[in-house]
Amino acid sequence: MDITKDIQSMTAFRNRSAEFLDHIRATGRPMVLTVNGKAAAVVQDAQAYQQLLDLAAEASAAEGIRQGLEDLGAGRVRPAAEVFAEMRARHDIPR
Repeated sequence: MDITKDIQSMTAFRNRSAEFLDHIRATGRPMVLTVNGKAAAVVQDAQAYQQLLDLAAEASAAEGIRQGLEDLGAGRVRPAAEVFAEMRARHDIPR
């Protein structure tokens, strides 16, 4: 992040939004917008945002797998047939 270019006031962004969006697209870096000198929002291009969402989804999946393996190692498991039978009974689902 280049603090001289990537941190701007909301007012400057409002007045020069096309220029700032060109900068964001060209650099691929997000821009922090400030109000009264404090960070208020972050603007980034759509592709970078999608990449961030993809990384978050991967991290979430990896954490779910890690927790599952931890449960397996600790013996906190049940046979699938038992779980399915419990779900059928709980929700009155016929076999």
